[in-house]
Amino acid sequence: MSTTPVTPFVSLTQIPQFSPEAAEVLGVDDHLPRIAIERLHATALQAYFADPPVWTTPIHEPPMTQRVPAPASVLLGIVMRAEPMVLLTLRTSHLSNHSGQIAFPGGRQDAQDADETAAALREAQEEVGLHPQFVQVLGCLPLYVTGTGFKVTPVVGLIDPAMRLQANPHEVAEVFEVPLLHLMNPANHRRHAVEWQGVRREWFSMPYQDEQTTRMIWGATAGILRNFYQFLQAKS
Repeated sequence: MSTTPVTPFVSLTQIPQFSPEAAEVLGVDDHLPRIAIERLHATALQAYFADPPVWTTPIHEPPMTQRVPAPASVLLGIVMRAEPMVLLTLRTSHLSNHSGQIAFPGGRQDAQDADETAAALREAQEEVGLHPQFVQVLGCLPLYVTGTGFKVTPVVGLIDPAMRLQANPHEVAEVFEVPLLHLMNPANHRRHAVEWQGVRREWFSMPYQDEQTTRMIWGATAGILRNFYQFLQAKS
């Protein structure tokens, strides 16, 4: 008797008719303290990264594939406007990984990259036209391992608002910014879970209303932002 092969659970987007916007909200973390705005400005962030906390409990995604995770880097870039903003992209719909999702500029590390930071800066320049001269790198967060088979180094940097951007239309449908204060407030961190093919997967979302557009930040991007929140809270 033949049986229908089971597709390995690698990504939430495999689930038929899955929609992060429609996913049930299991809870929010409004009981946790937000990061105060004065701690999110350039001098405070520079001082914090100069003497970072010992922090060894980042969240990550359970592995959903047997392949060895590939190294990747993203730029968690903070545009130093009067209100600090996080630079994000909306990926084009035809990409093979995380298509149509909100993401940091970034991607796989290449052999010619000197290190994780060089990879993040190269990818940011290729994707959104951000020249490295406009970025002051503060440091790196712990690796974020995705269920889709990537071990991601988030490189945190301060971006000069005098930057000039030019999105690569093959990879990036839109470039936009979200207030860092919004993302560092756990009252905006929503918890979700789904079970498919006997595997339970949990994730965060951090929606932001950008005028008439709802920015649904979820998955790895939300997970890395949650880790950034925990990193900044580690000394509190």
